[in-house]
Amino acid sequence: MDLLWGLVTGALFGVLLQRCRVLRYDKQLGALRLKDMTIVKFMLTTVVVGAVGLHLLAAVGVVSFSIKSFNIGGVVLGGLLFGVGWGLCGYCPGTAAGALGEGRLDGLWALAGMVLGAGLFAELYPLLQRTVLAWGDLGKLTLGEALGTGPWPVILLLAAGAGLLFRFFERRRL
Repeated sequence: MDLLWGLVTGALFGVLLQRCRVLRYDKQLGALRLKDMTIVKFMLTTVVVGAVGLHLLAAVGVVSFSIKSFNIGGVVLGGLLFGVGWGLCGYCPGTAAGALGEGRLDGLWALAGMVLGAGLFAELYPLLQRTVLAWGDLGKLTLGEALGTGPWPVILLLAAGAGLLFRFFERRRL
């Protein structure tokens, strides 16, 4: 049943990616050049809706969280690699798969890069574990725990910040 829910929600997410036109190369390029914030608005919306939905499901006992350890070295290295890959290919992982689903073969290059990157990560994992992944390891920590507030004030702040940012983008016609 879990796999069926994963398939249904994944397909729904793919439909939303396609309907919002965030799979288009011009939207990707516009986001990278800070001239079109469609992708930023789409992703912030998914983050806020996901945060609210997951915490509501956790509150009623339907799901439980499996929090990974937060280490600064891994976040910095992973963020840099993600940004370079997005800049080189013009796609992030989800949009590359969606673009291929729309029939655009240029998404294959991004998917090939993801497979290559995953293989390199697996090969280098023992070395990374002793070096980069050990830098600034803060353990299994959430932002709400770090602030001592619990999740809901953080989610409300995130939603309010997203709303203000959307308003700013709309006024600038971004």
